[in-house]
Amino acid sequence: MNSGQRKIDWAGRYMPLLNSIESEYMLKKPLMGVKVGMSIHLEAKTAYLALLLSKLGAEVFVTGSNPLSTQDDVAQALKENGLNVFAKRTTDESEYMKGIYAVLESKPNLILDDGADLTVTAHLEMPEVLSSVKGVTEETTTGLRRLRALHQQGKLRVPVIAVNDAYTKHLFDNRYGTGQSTWDSIMRNTNLLIAGKTVVVAGYGWCGKGVAMRAKGLGARVIVTETDPIKALEALMDGFEVMRMKDAAEIGDFFVTVTGNTTVISVEEFLSMKDGAVLANAGHFNVEIDVKALEHISAEKFEARPNVVGYVMQNKKTIFLLAEGRLVNLAAADGHPIEIMDLSFAVQALSLIYLSSSNLPAGVFSVPREIDERVARMKLDSMNVKIDELSLEQKRYLESI
Repeated sequence: MNSGQRKIDWAGRYMPLLNSIESEYMLKKPLMGVKVGMSIHLEAKTAYLALLLSKLGAEVFVTGSNPLSTQDDVAQALKENGLNVFAKRTTDESEYMKGIYAVLESKPNLILDDGADLTVTAHLEMPEVLSSVKGVTEETTTGLRRLRALHQQGKLRVPVIAVNDAYTKHLFDNRYGTGQSTWDSIMRNTNLLIAGKTVVVAGYGWCGKGVAMRAKGLGARVIVTETDPIKALEALMDGFEVMRMKDAAEIGDFFVTVTGNTTVISVEEFLSMKDGAVLANAGHFNVEIDVKALEHISAEKFEARPNVVGYVMQNKKTIFLLAEGRLVNLAAADGHPIEIMDLSFAVQALSLIYLSSSNLPAGVFSVPREIDERVARMKLDSMNVKIDELSLEQKRYLESI
């Protein structure tokens, strides 16, 4: 058994929701005859989801969703399990895109996307494959932003289920998953103490809330930067300092970007940072920290540790960048905790089953409420937690005028 298979087996021990879905649907095989194309951070947990879809009857075609987030031993294990895999860990964008094209060339009936590269590439470069696509499930905030932009421009030709917006996804995955896994990666790659340091979190969406909350729990002083006045006010009332990035740049020890936007930290901020400041990105794409500008203004560049590159400024100060500015929790660690992804992937699997038997028009749709609630109840059951139910009298009262 190779190391990838051992990783997959370990993940499977802690994914009771996916195991429950397998038990329920194994004989029915609701995805029999369906080609599922997946673009996803290919590691043990996502591999376990891919294997589940295969067991439910699907022919699965898998590639990565970020150049550095594929674990090669896991990809090999999936190949040995009979899946069609076109992913490998690489820093070469063209090599990464070859995997995207290969999955689309299979003409999938359903697409499971993470960041929307499969779906957007199909629309903009390979529209001929869309005739076979019955629907898409999208995992991320960034991916949904792209797909909603496509829809607003009148170019979206398939139905999309917004898995990221399911309560059982963004309330838990984005907050607790990103919060824990981001700091896991930063700490394992730097071996630095967080307590007593100043942490600057750019963005206070659900992911930013998780990163800020976990930094506070580790004993850091936390500063939040925002462009949205409502989110900024929320961060302030949650007990965090709020200021502009240009002001925070002078005092931060760690910087974590979680905005989904571009050029959040650039030349002005780099030049005013402390000697030894550490930069990490927890957003999907490597555009939040302006790495090209950092390269341009640096007098020297060196590898300080695996996944840690030091940039020596003209002023002799050194800034450290983790994972090339890519998604730090996956490019330089193992991603979200297993139990968190069990929740999100249960939503993914049930949404794909739902799409396979539906006939939705093109557009972006919410996860059906019954799927969301079902996943929550499955999780509570797996934890042996019982909750109250409304009595008939209570239901009548809530429905009364």
